[in-house]
Amino acid sequence: MEGIILTRLFPEEIAESLNLEPYRGRQIFRWLHEKRMFEIENMTDLSKELRKQLAEKCIPVQSEIVQIRESFLSDTKKILIKYRDGQAVEAVVISHRNRVTFCVSTQVGCPLGCAFCATGKVGFKRNLNAGEIVEQVLHLLTLIDLGKKNPNIVYMGMGEPFWNYDEVIRSIKLLMHPLGINIGARRITVSTAGDVKGIMKFADEGWQVRLSVSLHSADDNLRSRLVPLNRKYPLDQLASALKYYQEKTNRMFTFEYVLLAGVNDSLDDAETLLQYAKQFKCNVNLIPWNPVPGINFNPPAKEVCEMFQNYLAQGGINATMRREHGQDIEAACGQLRRIYLDSPQTAC
Repeated sequence: MEGIILTRLFPEEIAESLNLEPYRGRQIFRWLHEKRMFEIENMTDLSKELRKQLAEKCIPVQSEIVQIRESFLSDTKKILIKYRDGQAVEAVVISHRNRVTFCVSTQVGCPLGCAFCATGKVGFKRNLNAGEIVEQVLHLLTLIDLGKKNPNIVYMGMGEPFWNYDEVIRSIKLLMHPLGINIGARRITVSTAGDVKGIMKFADEGWQVRLSVSLHSADDNLRSRLVPLNRKYPLDQLASALKYYQEKTNRMFTFEYVLLAGVNDSLDDAETLLQYAKQFKCNVNLIPWNPVPGINFNPPAKEVCEMFQNYLAQGGINATMRREHGQDIEAACGQLRRIYLDSPQTAC
C-alpha cells in the first residue's frame, strides 16, 4: 500500500490523515519544511511510538539528490533529483550579489516542444505532485546558507506549470505556509508559455504571486513555429487573458523573449513586440539564446541585442537584458533536460 506523502500535506492534513492532535501535525510539518529534517527517527520531540507509526505509514520525502554540478563561471549550482519511480528533474540555485534564486520544475520533461528549448526534446513523462515540487526547494536550501533570508522562487524549470495547475498552486501555498519556509508571495514567479485558461485561473487566486509569460515573438506565424502552444492560443487570445489578469490583479507581469539570431531579433521584430507589449503594464526580459547541442539556433551578436533593447526602451517599454548564469553546466534558460540521468557520474 502507498504511504502518506508528508511533504504534500498541510499541518492539519497530516494530523487528520494520521488521527493525531493538531499540534502534532504542526510539529511534523515544521520538521520537514522549516528544519529540512527528512529522517523520521531524528524528529526528536516526537515519541518513539509516534516515530515508529510515521515510519510504517508515511513517506517523508519522495526524492534524493543524485548529482550536483557547480559552475566555474558564476555562483550557480544545478542538482539532479531522482524520484521514487526513477524519473528525474533538474533544479537550479543562482546566487548573484545579494539575490538568491531557485529555479524549480513542475513536470518531468515538457509537453510543449518549443523549438529552441532543450527540455521539450526529452519528451513528457508525467506531472510532479506538490510535494515533489516543494522538495526541490527543500533540497536546494540544504546546499546554501541563507541565514534568515528567503530565496526567490521561479517556476521556470522543466515543464509548463499551468498544465499541472492544481499541484503547482498547492506547492506555492505550502512554500508560503508560516510554519514552513514562509516565503512571501512577491518572491514567487510562475512562468507560462501562454496557457490562456491557466492565466485566467491564476488571475482569480487573489494573491501577489508574480506572473511571467514566455512570448518570443509577437507575430502569430513566427510564434506558432517557435511555441506550438500558440496554435491553440494565438496572440489575440493571449492578450485577452492578460488584460483579464491585469483587470483582476492590477499587477504588472513580465514577457520573456529569447533572442534568436536571424529569427526574431530584427528591428521589425522589435517593433512588432513593442506594439503588442504596449497594450499592457509589463516589463520585457530579453534573453540571448543559450546554446543547446542538437538545436540549430544561434544567439545574436551583442550589438544586435543592444539595438533590440534600445528600440523597445525608446518606445517606452522597460526592457532588460538577462545576464545568464550557469551556461557552462547547462543550467541557464532553456537548457534543462536531465541529460546526466544515465551517466556513470550519477548515483542512478
